Amino acid sequence: MEITLDKHSANQATIKINLKESDYQPKVDAKLKDYAKKANIKGFRPGKAPLGMVKNLYGTSVLVEEINTILGESLNNYLKEQTFKILGDPLPVESNEENIDWKKQKDFEFDYKIGFVENIDLPLDAKIKATNYSIKVDDKLVNETIENLKSQYGNSTNPEISEAGDNLYGDLANADSTWSKTLTFPIDKLTKKLGAKFIGVSKDAVIEFPAKDVKKAQWEEAFGLTEEELAHVDGELNFTVKNINRTEIAEMNQEFFDKIFGPDQVKSEEEFIAKVQETLQVNYNKEAALFTEEELKKSLVEKANLELPEAFLKEWLLKANQGKVSAEDVENEYPAYARQLTWSLISNHLATANDIKAEHEDVIEKTKQMVREQFAASGLGSQMEDSMDMFVDNYLKGEEGQNYMNMLTSVQNDKVLAMVKEKLKLKDKEISIDEFKELLEK
Repeated sequence: MEITLDKHSANQATIKINLKESDYQPKVDAKLKDYAKKANIKGFRPGKAPLGMVKNLYGTSVLVEEINTILGESLNNYLKEQTFKILGDPLPVESNEENIDWKKQKDFEFDYKIGFVENIDLPLDAKIKATNYSIKVDDKLVNETIENLKSQYGNSTNPEISEAGDNLYGDLANADSTWSKTLTFPIDKLTKKLGAKFIGVSKDAVIEFPAKDVKKAQWEEAFGLTEEELAHVDGELNFTVKNINRTEIAEMNQEFFDKIFGPDQVKSEEEFIAKVQETLQVNYNKEAALFTEEELKKSLVEKANLELPEAFLKEWLLKANQGKVSAEDVENEYPAYARQLTWSLISNHLATANDIKAEHEDVIEKTKQMVREQFAASGLGSQMEDSMDMFVDNYLKGEEGQNYMNMLTSVQNDKVLAMVKEKLKLKDKEISIDEFKELLEK
């Protein structure tokens, strides 16, 4: 057997495997003899059929099976010896296999395309610039949040006459009544000029207005219309009011406090304000930490400057997901896949270089934290603690064990990023929520 490697670019190559008869025939002969001992062929007692007949019946299939086994083992062992990192799986060059004459050929040649990256060089030095962001929860943000909560948790009423801030429920129709839709919309989502037509109206009122008075974005934002439905909204329209919905601003009392944080968690307006600020700070600390890590990943990816075998990976993704994705799907999703793959390579490199390992205990603890956060969001956190081990076990066994592997990767990433932060000594920067939103939009 002869295996050769032909690197025809910085990250793609062809592996050629040449097999001679002596490489496979002893195993084929042994398998056929074993078949002959067990074969049940009409006209012969079990195990007594002539070897020549067994070869005629099973020879080709046994030959193909044994050669494929030899190829798989040889290719895997060869790739393990290489210093570069293989990406995806080797792709057989199909034209070679199509021309094989399994009955007459003695020597065989097989070609495989591979994609790879060479050794990653990523020193963690001062050249990598990164920032540790924190978000300041100021009085303005706290007050806005409280006002939103008061609106959200206020009592709902159905007044006789509409006012600004109300939601109207009814039927929207075109002038000739060939199309209509029952919907609810907030008056404040319309322009001031158009919104005025819907203020001071009562149930059963019919408001007429031209479609051109509604901005294009408002058809979706206010009325919730789809692109298909937009084809019907042209010329004169009318809206028949069926009901008026109003949410009164909630009062700052114990009932309101209990709705937000649970019974007797806070007992005064001062405690409520402090609790809102604390909750906002915890949530924004998480968002800032995630943003910091994503920006740090971008810096590391840029510094590593890995060149991926794009053509190979696209071909591999298409074949590996045969029937599930199209070439167009691969083309559209490739940038996101490439970013994730690049980070995965960097994370693995840094973990190996710094002896970082994701332990089973780490996986269990991270999964527990995830479960706690999920149940806390539903208000059931404390009630589920006694059943925590069961929830964790069921989750980690899910998706045929893939959940466990995903969590293992997540733990490694956490440890790698913590190590990088410590070595690079990130520059601290406190920003407002508005500044944070601007960063997210970039």
